[in-house]
Amino acid sequence: QVQAVESGGGLVQPGGSLRLSCTASESISSINAIGWYRQALGKERILIALITAGIATNYADSVKGRFTISLDNAKNTVYLQMNSLKPEDTGVYYCAAVPNVSGYWGQGTQVTVSS
Repeated sequence: QVQAVESGGGLVQPGGSLRLSCTASESISSINAIGWYRQALGKERILIALITAGIATNYADSVKGRFTISLDNAKNTVYLQMNSLKPEDTGVYYCAAVPNVSGYWGQGTQVTVSS
C-alpha cells in the first residue's frame, strides 16, 4: 500500500502561516480523492480539506478561506497551505485517501497555534 510522510508542522503564533507537505512512497495519480485530516487532543480525526481528480477542492467550514490544498503528481506530494492560523487549528495533521479504506495513517505532523 502507499505510505505517506507528513511534514511541515510546528509552533506558530495566531495569525501565522504554515505549509504542510505529504509525500507518498509511490505515485498518487491513481488516487481519485486525497485529503488532509486533523486530530485535536482528545477528539476524533476529521477531514478538513479534500482534493478530487487533482482539481476540485472542498474544505470544512472551519478552514474555508484560510487553507488551500494542492498536489504535485510529479513529486507524489500533497500540500496544505494554512494561513491566518487560530488556536483551534492545533492538532496532528494527516493526509490520506478519501475515504481511507485501507485504514493506513502516517505519523502525522503536529501543528500548535499559540502565543
